[in-house]
Amino acid sequence: MIKKLIGRVFSGKMFGGRGKSAAQVIPFKEHGVAREQISPCALSVTDTLQAKGFAAFVVGGAVRDLLLKREPKDFDVATSATPEEVRGLFRRSRIIGRRFQIVHVMCGRETVEVSTFRAGHEVSDKGDDSASGNERGKTDEQGRILRDNVFGNQQQDATRRDLSINALFYDPSTQQVFDYHGGVADLKKKRLRMIGDPVQRYREDPVRMLRAVRFAAALDFEIDPATRKPIRELADLLQNVPPARLFDEMLKLLLSGHAVETVKRLRKDGLHHGLLPLLDVILEQPLGERFVMLALKNTDSRIRGEKGVSPAFLFATLLWHEVLAAWKSIEKGGIPAIPALYKAMDQVMLAQAEMLAIPRRFGGDMKEIWAMQPRFEQRSGRRPYRLLELPRFRAGYDFLLLRCESGELDAEIGEWWTQFQDANETTREQMLKADSGPAKKRRRRRKPKLPADAADAPEV
Repeated sequence: MIKKLIGRVFSGKMFGGRGKSAAQVIPFKEHGVAREQISPCALSVTDTLQAKGFAAFVVGGAVRDLLLKREPKDFDVATSATPEEVRGLFRRSRIIGRRFQIVHVMCGRETVEVSTFRAGHEVSDKGDDSASGNERGKTDEQGRILRDNVFGNQQQDATRRDLSINALFYDPSTQQVFDYHGGVADLKKKRLRMIGDPVQRYREDPVRMLRAVRFAAALDFEIDPATRKPIRELADLLQNVPPARLFDEMLKLLLSGHAVETVKRLRKDGLHHGLLPLLDVILEQPLGERFVMLALKNTDSRIRGEKGVSPAFLFATLLWHEVLAAWKSIEKGGIPAIPALYKAMDQVMLAQAEMLAIPRRFGGDMKEIWAMQPRFEQRSGRRPYRLLELPRFRAGYDFLLLRCESGELDAEIGEWWTQFQDANETTREQMLKADSGPAKKRRRRRKPKLPADAADAPEV
């Protein structure tokens, strides 16, 4: 074991291949994060990799959260081992990813994401010999990185990360924290600071602007002035981000448990325009803003209470007032209410697809929730009973309550449905409203025609 440790130090594997480290090394007695606070699976991964002579650290958000005395949601590991080498050490593992390959190592229900140290984009452009990999970096005309599948060392891996507080490495074997960019000091100051030139980093990946706002809201941190300054002027770069990736980031943002605060900060920094079609317009209308904020507040409350949240329900609330506006407009053109609603739903979903690639499985659920809304106003005959039997009834009902609470509908409708679904059969019959619609004409039943000769046949 001692020979392996000495070999790692002198071969440079201990510090990513350079033989020395530019990091500030913070001992356990100063930060207080014990090895036992790391998940068993992450410990198994780092211990196994280190035993085979590779550098291995717990990185990113887990280290940040532990230093802030928070419980990490998951644990990621960075290592000097290649994906193939990692895959060869763990039976329950798989290599995933196209842009940059990573390995998922599974231990029971826990999955640890293991990534190989990556070089910064500037390294791949210069062709630094210390970087290795199959692909060199590639950018588009606006500076966004399209491909950077380049392996590097620990110091380069720290530099290519976005925020200083996310560029921290924890070694479970020594219980030391390696800090290359003043991340620990920023944590103490409750400050978010971009590593390197913010303008260049945002051009490389515009999603970093959203991440900065999301972390600021979730951690109640302030964004460093130099990091914040370019955001508003570079906001249009988000239009160049692939819709699927933008959707993933928006989902993280809205399901962070701090969606209300995040949306407020997005508006403050000029990033809410275009993320969802006309969301900025909705947030400028009293009724629309109240509805959206109630939905986000409800989502935050459920997440903090560790209750389930449906992304389809959340996006249905965010886009509802666009559907509502389109619905009314189409109805004015002489199209009946229900066909007009379905046409409005398709129109809104098509418009947002240009910016956010909402998966089809969510889109179908969203349409079901919207399509139920007119039916909640039909409270006569067998219609309420048929509505209760729908698989998405509960989601549609919760959506109805938000509409009532925001003032869009009379609160009495929501109260009626709250009572009706829990009432016994006798009470339900008494609650039904009189059918105010036009009476349906009863079709006359025609007598069957007899054969011509049957009319003259004698009765038996």
